[in-house]
This record gives sequence, C-alpha cells and structure tokens, in this order.
Amino acid sequence: MEKKQPRGLKEVWRKFLVALKRRPQLIPLAAVVIAFLEYSLNLMYVSDTTSLIQGPGMGLAGFATMLFSMLSFLCFMNAFPYRKKTNVPMLVIMLAMFAIIIFADVYYLNGITAALTREVNPITYISGDSGNYYIWFAQYYIQMHIVILVIAVVLIALLPVYRKLLRKIKTSIDVEGNGEMGAIDLASDD
Repeated sequence: MEKKQPRGLKEVWRKFLVALKRRPQLIPLAAVVIAFLEYSLNLMYVSDTTSLIQGPGMGLAGFATMLFSMLSFLCFMNAFPYRKKTNVPMLVIMLAMFAIIIFADVYYLNGITAALTREVNPITYISGDSGNYYIWFAQYYIQMHIVILVIAVVLIALLPVYRKLLRKIKTSIDVEGNGEMGAIDLASDD
C-alpha cells in the first residue's frame, strides 16, 4: 500500500511553518504592518481631533507618526535581508524610528488630555452625528498603536529565541522508499 501525500489543511499548515522557518522575521513584520494599518486606517479620527483642538505641535506629531511608520517599514525590510545576517545599523535606525513614533503618539495624547482638562473653555465629548465623538476614537486608536508597536519591538527582540524554536519543528514529509537509495544502480550501460 502506497503512502499518500498530505493534503488539505495539514499541507497548508506545513507550508506555512516551512515559510516561517525560512523567514522568522515575518512574525515581527506582521506586527509592524498591523501597527501601520491600524494608524493609517483610523487617521480620519486623528485629523478631525487635530482640527478641533489645534494644540501646539499636534499636527506635526500626527505627521511624524505617519512618516516614520512608513520609513520604519522600509528599514525593517533592509534590517532583515533574506538569507543574510541582520543589518545592525538599519535595525538601530528602525528602533530609533519606533521611539520617535511612540514619543509623537504620547505627545499627541497629552495634547488631547490638555484640551479636555484645561480650565478655560475645555472640550467635552458630544455624542451624535454632529458631535465630537472622534476625540475618543483618536485616543483609543493611538493608544492601540502604541501597544502594537511595543509588541513589535518585543517580537524583534525575541527573534533569536523563536528562530531557534521554529527550527526544531519537524516539517519534512516522510516519503516511502527514501531508505532504498542504495539499491539504485548508477552504472552506465555499454
């Protein structure tokens, strides 16, 4: 009876694990991409909040977050080239960009807090279609952006650890007849 090749979900999972074994840096890359998408897809709330509050440097902080998010993605791609050693200078530049992004996000959140708690003419949440509910959304999404970036930094720091753990996972397929390699006649016919 001949052993059949694995099919379906099992094979898809095996191929996924093989890809992760070859390029474990895809795990923190996914976190960086998620952080970028989370911020850029919710930029409307940040822009509306900046327009309403008009705090000092809030627009610049939002711009810096967006700019350095895109640049850090490119630095990530150059920091971990395929089948080569890690490019340490690019890794340091990328981590510095993450620090700038987190600083800009915290600065922006402090601007929102200052506008909500100031003594003269504080901004209050107004619900409804004509309200300023977007301030709450901007705070929430910026806080989530910081959390996802911290997770990405932790994943980058732990990359050597789970790289070794991924290599221990057996992903090879047992094919019947591999043990009979000695029986093949390599002599040429005259």
